Amino acid sequence: MVSALTPSAKPLPHHRHPAKRGLLEFRRDCSRAVTSRVRITMLISQQNPRGAGDGDGAGTPLYLGIDFGTSGARYALIDKEGAIHSEGKRAYPVPVGDAAAAATDWASSWRAALFQLLADIPPVHRPSISSISIDGTSATTLIVDSDTGELLAGPFLYNESFPDALPAVESIAPANHTVCSASSTLCKLVSWWTSTTTGGSRPAAAVLMHQSDWLLWLLHGQFSVSDYNNALKVGYDPELHAYPSWLTSQPYSRMLPASVRAPGTPIAALKDDVCSQYGFSKNCVVCTGTTDSIAAFLAARSSEPGRAVTSLGSTLAIKLVSQVRVDDARFGVYSHRLDDTYWLVGGASNTGGAVLRQLFTDDQLVALSDHIDPAVPSTLDYYPLPAKGERFPVSDPDMTPRLQPRPVSDAEYLHGILESIARIEAKGYNLLKELGATAVEEVFTAGGGAQNDKWTAIRERVLGVPVRKAQQTEAAYGAALLALKGASSLIS
Repeated sequence: MVSALTPSAKPLPHHRHPAKRGLLEFRRDCSRAVTSRVRITMLISQQNPRGAGDGDGAGTPLYLGIDFGTSGARYALIDKEGAIHSEGKRAYPVPVGDAAAAATDWASSWRAALFQLLADIPPVHRPSISSISIDGTSATTLIVDSDTGELLAGPFLYNESFPDALPAVESIAPANHTVCSASSTLCKLVSWWTSTTTGGSRPAAAVLMHQSDWLLWLLHGQFSVSDYNNALKVGYDPELHAYPSWLTSQPYSRMLPASVRAPGTPIAALKDDVCSQYGFSKNCVVCTGTTDSIAAFLAARSSEPGRAVTSLGSTLAIKLVSQVRVDDARFGVYSHRLDDTYWLVGGASNTGGAVLRQLFTDDQLVALSDHIDPAVPSTLDYYPLPAKGERFPVSDPDMTPRLQPRPVSDAEYLHGILESIARIEAKGYNLLKELGATAVEEVFTAGGGAQNDKWTAIRERVLGVPVRKAQQTEAAYGAALLALKGASSLIS
C-alpha cells in the first residue's frame, strides 16, 4: 500500500471495519455530493463579475486542463475564448524492479507529475484559475481505502489484461458487452476481488477509482465521484444514466463510484492546502474528468456525424461521431455518450508511437521520414505492437508483435511500420461501419503523430478520406474545455 499523499512505498496495516458500504452508504455519498454542489454554487456567487479570486488581483478567468497520458502529463491553461495562456509537460520516471514496486512507482509518479505541473504554472496566472479538470488513460484502475486514502492495489494499467476474471464477467454481463474484455475495468475489479476473497485481505472501505478520479481526489478530497466516460468500462450505462441491475446485484458493486456525472461537472472546491501552497483562488472548482482519447477528441472540436478523431500518441485511439450507438466487445468497440445527441464510437489499439520509440529516436524519425514517398504504398506487412496483446480492432491478449522481415533501409522499414499502423486504423473505421456506426467522412489527428506530414499523407491514402491535423491536438486542451464547461455551468 502507498499513501496517496506521500511517495513512500512503506506498507501500512489494513484497517478492519464493522460494516460494509451498502445502499445506505451510497445514499450518504449522494447526499454529500448535493451538499458539495451547494457549496460550489455559494463560492461562485461570491466571485466578482470578472471572476477574480479573494481580492488577490486575479484578472480574466482561466481554465486548467491536465492530461495524464501513457508516457507523461501535460497541462493547458485557456480563457473562455479558447486561447492558450500557458502550457507545459512532465515525463514520468520509468518504473523499475518487481511488479509490485512498479505499480507503486506509477502512482507516486502520477502524483509527483500532478503537483509539479501545478508548480510549473506561472504564478501570475494561478489566482485567475476558475476550474480544473483532468483526463486519464481509459481503464487504468486503482483500489483505494476510502478511510485512510491508502492505495490497496494497482494501479492496473489501461493495457493490462486479466483473463482469469473474464469468465466470471461474461457470466453476468450481456453478450459482447464492453466489459467482456480482459483489459476492462470490471475484469480488473473482479480479479482483485477474487484474489482477496481467497487471501482474506479486503478492507470494508475499499473503493475503485479510475486514474483521473484519483488524481482529481488529490485536489478536492471527496471519494466515490467519477464521470460516465471513465465508468463505461466498469459497466455503467450512459444511456440509462445508471449501473445495470446485473452489476448492482454483485457483492463488489459497493466499491463502484456512487456518483457518476457528465464530464466537466463541478465536484467541489479546490482543497485549502492546495490553494495556499500554489497560490490558487479559494473559489477554484474541481470538475469531473474524462479519458485521454475523449479529451483529445474534444480538443479537435469536431462534433458532426461522420467526423472522427484519431489520437496518435503512444497508442492509437479512434473516436467517430455516430448517430447510432455501437458496442461489441468481440472487437474492442464501445460507445461513449457525446452530450445528449450523438455517440462517440470507437476503440483503442496498442499500436502507435510506443512502437516507434522502441526502434527510433525522435531525430531519426524526422530524418527518415524525409526519405519516404507517401504516394507509394509499402509492400511490407507488419502488425506493430510494443508488447504482446491487442485490444482493437482485434481483441486478442495473446497477439504477438509482427515487425519482420526488416529491410536494409531504415527509411523503408519506417515506411512499412507507418503504413501498417495506417492499415490498422483503416480496419478500425471499416469495422465501425460494418457494425452499424455512421460512416467516416473526415478524420482529424491529435497527439504526437499529427506532427508527421508524411504519415498524414500515407493515412489519407490508406483511409480514403480527408485527413488533417486538428487545430488543437493535445488532450490537455480538451480537459481545459471541460473545466471551462464546468465553470460556465455554475454561472449560467
